[in-house]
Parts: sequence; structure tokens; C-alpha cells
Amino acid sequence: MPLSFVPQDDLIHATRITLPRMATVVVATVVLYVAQEVFLPIALAMLIAFAMSPLVVSARRMGMGHLGSVLGASALAFSGIGVFCLIVFGQLAELALNLPAFQSNIMAKLNDLQAASGESGVVSRLMRMASAISSKIGAAVPDSDAVRPLAVEVVNPVNPLAFLQNLIVPLISPIATLGLVVVLVIFMLLERGQLRDRFIRLVGAADLHRTTQVLEDAGQRVAKYLLTQLLVNAIYALPIGIGLWLIGVPNATLWGLLTLVLRFVPYIGSVLAAAFPLFLAFAVSPDWTAVLLTAALFLIVEAITSNVIEPRLYSSNTGVSSLAIIIAAIFWTFLWGPLGLMLSTPLTVCLVVLGRHIPQFELFDILFGDQPVLAGHQRLYQRLLAGDTVEAISSAEEALEYQSIDEFHQDVVLPALLIAQDDRDRGVLSAAQEGRVASTGLAMVSSIAGLAAEMAPLPATADGPEEEPAADGTDALRNRTVTCVGGRWDIDEVSAAILAQSLTLEGASAVSRPAAELLPGRIASLVPEAGDCLILCFLDPKPSRASLLHVRRLKRIMPGLRVGVAIWAMPSDLAHTSDGALSTASVDPAKIDEARDLGADFVVTTLAEAVEAGLDDVPGAALPEEAPARPSQRRRMRPKSA
Repeated sequence: MPLSFVPQDDLIHATRITLPRMATVVVATVVLYVAQEVFLPIALAMLIAFAMSPLVVSARRMGMGHLGSVLGASALAFSGIGVFCLIVFGQLAELALNLPAFQSNIMAKLNDLQAASGESGVVSRLMRMASAISSKIGAAVPDSDAVRPLAVEVVNPVNPLAFLQNLIVPLISPIATLGLVVVLVIFMLLERGQLRDRFIRLVGAADLHRTTQVLEDAGQRVAKYLLTQLLVNAIYALPIGIGLWLIGVPNATLWGLLTLVLRFVPYIGSVLAAAFPLFLAFAVSPDWTAVLLTAALFLIVEAITSNVIEPRLYSSNTGVSSLAIIIAAIFWTFLWGPLGLMLSTPLTVCLVVLGRHIPQFELFDILFGDQPVLAGHQRLYQRLLAGDTVEAISSAEEALEYQSIDEFHQDVVLPALLIAQDDRDRGVLSAAQEGRVASTGLAMVSSIAGLAAEMAPLPATADGPEEEPAADGTDALRNRTVTCVGGRWDIDEVSAAILAQSLTLEGASAVSRPAAELLPGRIASLVPEAGDCLILCFLDPKPSRASLLHVRRLKRIMPGLRVGVAIWAMPSDLAHTSDGALSTASVDPAKIDEARDLGADFVVTTLAEAVEAGLDDVPGAALPEEAPARPSQRRRMRPKSA
């Protein structure tokens, strides 16, 4: 059944956002938020296991047993994490002890800024505002010199058990979570094969190829992202730490290690990493030299890392769009806090991989993936329908970077126009929309006419060497004049314009004309300018007989003119949608026979066939014998008797 008789909702049933699917997503989000103490360690352990899998595989290849490789990799990884945490905590304790000594430098710089900006400067206004707020707060608080009743406080003797309880209880939860993550990682690596089999059985054992592809794709993408990001962050953090040490910023080791971790945060990680050293350089330095050097250090390292190191190390992206990474960061931060922010990208990568291979999760690939969710001709039709000339031209120029003009016309423009014709047949395309599609399409074709002229064969010059014509007469055939005419509607003229452009690329002198040129009062003036061949272009898969009768009219006016008919068909690879339905109505074979019976010298359905037929040096055939006209139904008037 053609698309014109199929409800649009049925065609996108597999991928649309339905109420049950939305309810499922909402329920899953609520469960993840409420039970974050359960799911957060599992997610963290899963990602660490993904990152450690290449290390375990390498150990197995070196001859170590399964248990030994898992324990060795785990000991190496968690020992490094432990050393990292000890250094960071030690540096933070040292920084806390030195913070009071930085107060004098901060006040001195603020006073200098206030003096430099004057009484009406921004800094002075901020200082006065802070002083006013402080005065209001001080006025609301009772004077310390006033006589106040002495507060009576009952001091109980210190209970050692209560002291230990207050000290240890707050540490139990993070230590328990960390220990749980370590245990989960070890057992996930030990039972990796069983977990894979259980996942395959849960998702669908009937399609082993798809589920295996999901596991391989997810594992490779997440592991590669984590390890590559760790390497990039280490390359970034090393010069930062050394540079801060040379500048004289205290606790340079701390800031280098925090930079390594914070750069896992998408987009804003580098800004957060630079904020703390900049503030500390402002606090400890008597002048502005340390601040300027610190800012320059981060800018230079960021520029080198982003433009040189990352493009070389990232051979492929994560498969998640840039906007989706930001949205995912907000979402996972809302659910799980700072840890959710750091885990947002790898978790979203896993969801996109599931959506790319499993239909039930396709929603995530559509929302967060970086691959186009609409085909090229569908995107172009949307631009044409909206009358967005700039976007249509931009998408055309982008496509022509990796496609030839003929391929772009055949695979993108003609299918887009066929969708417009199908919408017109279904009665959903208004006259105003059809006019926008036609005008925008003609503007797009005109914009790439310059590129088409550059690709056309160069004419022979008088000064150049005279070339011998080809033995088969190919060069002579290309010097032909062809007129392409829209068959009936305004959008038919766009198809005529792209055919004329393709013929121009082959060296022919081709022009396009609108369907209005076929009106009875104007068709006679069209024929003398037709040249060697005239081609009627129809997007309608079933053009009316009245439209096809133009072939006879043209041949009667100019006998010997080669007249062809192009009834454009959707390319075979785009003829069906993902659910098997026809994307547009197919060309009616009866109409092809009817056009030939009416005297058409050729009838084609593709752009390549139309170009070949237009360049063919064959004279136009004579009109076939017409059926005898029916006798007049009007009675002859008898003369009156005398």
C-alpha cells in the first residue's frame, strides 16, 4: 500500500515517544533517585570494571591465570587510587593550616583595587556595599559591651565511647561504599563471562549477533573513553602541577591532582580546575605577577591539549552529541550529585549504545546520539517545507563536500521533491507550502550553479591544440541543446532545473522552463527554443493524460523534435521505510506505456537515464497513427424549405 494511504503515526510507531515509554522512563528515574545508595556503587563499579577490562585481558595474554590477572589488576588500580587520595587529603590539611596567613595579602590587593578604581569605581561600590551589609548585621546583633546575663552551660565529662562514635560513624558510610565498590569490581571481573551470558539471555538470546555487538560496542566505547580521558588528563595535569610549583603557588601537587580529576567533568572541568589556583595565587602573591602567570599557564596548556593532543588521541568520538553531554551532566548531577556529574558521560554512552542496537532502547539513541536521525532527503525536505533557504543551501554545500552533484540530485533532492509530491497527493501540502518548496528549491539549485559551471567541461580555445574528435562521436554528442520543462506543478520545475544542471555538467547547453510554458497560448513560442531535445519532468507517479498529451502537441508544432518524458521514481534504497512500507507511491507502468503511445521518444525514471537520453543524438520519431476522431454528436442544421 502506498504511503499516501498509510497513517503517518503507523510509520513511526516503532520510534515515537508513547505514554507507556515516557512513564517507564519517569519510573526508572524515580527509582534511580530514591535508591541511589544502591545503584551508585553498582554504576561506579561497572565503569571501573569496563576501564580495567583491557588490563585484565593483557594480563591473561601474558600467561597469568584468570584469578591472578583480576586480583593483580585490581590491586594495581586501587593502590593507585589510594595513594592519590592520601596525597590529596594531606595537601588539603596543609592548605587549611596556611589559609589564615593569606588574609593580609587579600586585603592589600582589595585596597589597591579600590584605590585604583576611585570612589565611583565598581570595586569601591562593592566594598561599600559589603561594609553596609556588615553594619546592618552588626546593628542587629546586641552590643558585646552591654551587660548580658551569663550563659550557664552544663559540661558533662567526656565519654570516650561517644567521642569514638562521633568520630567514626560519619566515616562508616563512605568507607563502606568504597569497600562495596572494590568488591563489586573484583567479582564483576571474575564473573565477566557469566554476566555476559546472563545479559544476553535477558536481552534476547534469539539474536546473539545483536546482543554481542551491544556488549562489544559498549565495552570498547566506555573503556576507550575512560582510559583515553585519563591519559589526556594526566598529560594536562603534569605541566599544570610543574608550572604552579615554578610560579610559587602553594600546594602545587594538590592542584595538579585535582586538575586530573576535574577534567572528567564535561566542559566546565578545566574552568573549575583553574579557579582554585587562581584564587590562591591572588591570595599569596604581593603583586599580580603570580595571578597573570597562572592564568597564562592554564590558557596555554588548554589550547595545546584541545587543539593538538586530544585530536590525536581521540580517533573516534563517544557517539554522544555535545548538547546531550551537557543535558546528561545536569541530569546525572541531579540524581547522584558530584559523582553523577563525573559519571554522566560514560553512563550516557552506555545508554546510546543500547539504543543503537536494541529497538526497545532506541529512544536514547535518538535523543542523545550524534548520528543524524533523519535521512538526507528528509532533512532537505524539512528545510524546503519551512522555506529556510539559508539552511537548504548550507546543507547542499555540506553534502557536496563528499558527493558529486549528480549523486546529490539523485539521492537527496529528487527524493525530497518526491516526498513533497506525495504530501500534495495526500492533500496535506497547501498551495503556500508548495510555493515555498518550489522557490526554496530553485534558490538552492541556483546557488550551486556556480559549482556546476566549474565542473563542466572547458570549451576548446583557438590558441590551444586542436583535439581530434573521439572515434565514437562522444564529444559531438555532448554539444547538444536540451530544454527541461516542469510537467504540471511548481515543484516539477525544480526537478527540471536539477536535470538541466546535470546535463550542463556533461557539456550540453541545457535550460529549464516552468510548467506555465506549456499553456496553449505559450507552447508555440516554447518549441522553437527547445533545441535538439525537450524533456517533460513529472514528480507525479501517475501523471494525467492531459499532461502527457503535451508530447503530441509539441511534436505537431515542430515535427522531428525529440521529446522525452521523465517520471521520477524514488531510488530503490529509499523506496521502503524501516517497517517495510513504501516511502512514496511507485511509478505506474501503465503511464510509461501511455507516454510512449502518445509519441514520446523515451520515458525514463532516473536522473542518469534522463541525462543519457538527453545527450543521445537520435532524431525525434514521427507521431504514431492517431485513432480516428469520433463523429460529431451535433446534428447538422437542415436548410429551411422554401
